[in-house]
Amino acid sequence: MPRPVWSGAVSFGLVTISVKMYPATEDHSIRFRQIHSPDHGLIRNRRVCELDGQVLEQQEIGRAYEAAKDLLVPISDEDLDSLPLPTARAIDVQAFVLEERLDAIRYGKPYFLEGDGAVAAKPYTLLREALKRSDKVAIAKFTFHGRERLGALRVVGDTLVLQVMHWDDEIRSAEGIAPPQVKISDAEIDEAVTLMEAMGDVGINQYKDQYREAMESIIRAKAEGAEPPKMEAPAEPPGKVVDLMAVLQDSVRAARKSRGEETGDTADVHEISGRRPAQKKTAAKKTAAKKTSTGGKKAAAKKSSRKKPAS
Repeated sequence: MPRPVWSGAVSFGLVTISVKMYPATEDHSIRFRQIHSPDHGLIRNRRVCELDGQVLEQQEIGRAYEAAKDLLVPISDEDLDSLPLPTARAIDVQAFVLEERLDAIRYGKPYFLEGDGAVAAKPYTLLREALKRSDKVAIAKFTFHGRERLGALRVVGDTLVLQVMHWDDEIRSAEGIAPPQVKISDAEIDEAVTLMEAMGDVGINQYKDQYREAMESIIRAKAEGAEPPKMEAPAEPPGKVVDLMAVLQDSVRAARKSRGEETGDTADVHEISGRRPAQKKTAAKKTAAKKTSTGGKKAAAKKSSRKKPAS
């Protein structure tokens, strides 16, 4: 378990739960160093004071707010710790809402909350079970990393999770991003739903970071002086889709085949706009006429065979 990144208390009503906060996720991205290309020398970023030109150590660096040009207002750790905020050392629950009311675009980084000490066990369990039974999440305010934040207290397994949320003014408008309105038939939507069902509902834990795995194989090969593996080129993006329904039906068959299901050669055919139904009607008329003609000949032959021989 990593070190706690924050400690304080969860408060709702008059109930207080002492907690420690831990990161719930970790970053496995491959990180690169900057080098001087001709000789592969490392490039270092140095922190230099503009006034005396000295290279500074981390412990010598403070923070300040630039209130105006050439006017810096220093802010110390003590200033931040003494902020007149109820959320300075507390996760202050404001309300309880149904989780379905929260848009996923609001969610940021999650953190595990651990009860701090034996005294916290009962109120921790009380809040967890109340959230489970009500299918609600707690909306809370807290101060973290130098700013007040909005969060959602949720239950994952038997653990309380604090999910950082974006404020309203942090979410950009999506106006003008969606495509203009186009006509989609019910048959096309039904076929898209069929494709979704054919692709199946699988556990998300089966997916792996293929980019990281591929990059690691290249780094490993180059470090050993071997030829890096050749990666298969991605498929070319499809061109203009003329028959969306046909593409959907082909996708359904491919998805079922990949799951080992029998697909057969036949598939449901749906009418789509752009095809000429008149051809089908003409073909149907010709078939009906052919049947009538054949049927007439058979009836005449039958009548002829029933005639009595002349005496």
